[in-house]
Amino acid sequence: MYQCFLKPFFDFSGALLLLLISSPILILVAIVLAIQNSGAPFFFQKRPGKNERIFTIVKFKTMNDKKDSNGNLLPDSQRLTALGKFIRSTSLDELPQLLNVLKGDMSFVGPRPLLPQYLPLYNHFQKQRHKVKPGITGWAQVNGRNAISWDQKFEYDVWYVNNISFILDMKILLKTIEKVFKKEGISQMGQATVEPFKK
Repeated sequence: MYQCFLKPFFDFSGALLLLLISSPILILVAIVLAIQNSGAPFFFQKRPGKNERIFTIVKFKTMNDKKDSNGNLLPDSQRLTALGKFIRSTSLDELPQLLNVLKGDMSFVGPRPLLPQYLPLYNHFQKQRHKVKPGITGWAQVNGRNAISWDQKFEYDVWYVNNISFILDMKILLKTIEKVFKKEGISQMGQATVEPFKK
C-alpha cells in the first residue's frame, strides 16, 4: 500500500512544495554557477532507475571542465571549485533532482542512482537495488554516504529495498537533515568524490 500508492503521492506533492519554497535558492545558485561556469550551471547525466530504465538526472554543476594538454579532463579534485565544494558539502547540488522526483524518475528516498556502465558489473544480489526508484537520499547515504565501501553501500541499498516502510523513510529523511548539517561522509578519504565501482 505504502510503496505503490502513498510513497508516489508523497514524492510528487513534497517535490512540488519544496520546488516552490526553494525556488529563490535554486535561482540564486544557478545564477552564481552560470557566472563561474561560463553559462553552465546544471549537470545532466544518464542514470539507471527502477528496473534499470535509463533517465536523465539533473544536478548543479560543481566542477569545471578544465583539461590537460592532451585534451583530457583533469582529475575531479582539481576541477572541484571552492564554490562547488561548498555547494556539495551543503547538498545544495542535489536540489535540482526535485524535478526528477516530480517527473516520477526518482523518489525522495531510495538507492542512489549510479552510472549506466556499472550495470553489467552487478551480481544478482546487487541488482536488487533497481527494484525500486532511486532516491535523492537513501539508507546508504545516512550510514556513511561516500565514506563507505561499495560492498557496504550495496548491502544497505538491498536492505532498504527489502524493508521499505513509511517509518523507515521518515527516519532516513530526518537522519539526512542531520548529516547535511554535520557535513558527514561527503567524500572518501583522499578523494574529492567517490572512487569508481569495479567488479
